[in-house]
Amino acid sequence: MPLPTDTTSSWMQGLGFPTRVFGEDGTDYQLYEEDDEFVLSVEMPGFDRDEIDLAWDNGVLNIAAEHVDEDRGRKRTYHRRFRFPKDVDDEAIDATYTNGVLEVTLPLEEGGATHGKTIPIEG
Repeated sequence: MPLPTDTTSSWMQGLGFPTRVFGEDGTDYQLYEEDDEFVLSVEMPGFDRDEIDLAWDNGVLNIAAEHVDEDRGRKRTYHRRFRFPKDVDDEAIDATYTNGVLEVTLPLEEGGATHGKTIPIEG
């Protein structure tokens, strides 16, 4: 019997598998935490590296891109914001774009705080 590939299955939580989210436009994201850093991979085929803007602002990573295909008279845009629940060392954020995949590494601050709170579930 093969193992389930659904990472939302409760028995697989906490095993270090990436969280995979499919955006409304079919864009595929992977976000996971390992070795004191967050790693975010975003599939963005069809964009050139210089068409992508990446910005960090107070715990929020902003990704924006625009591609104009003048031959077809079309314009593609992309915009997503990701909020992180832990303090990130913003001076050490690193990004690469290879073969249509943007990968952003966000190292955690040493001794940084975790944001948010646990909400009890009744029932």
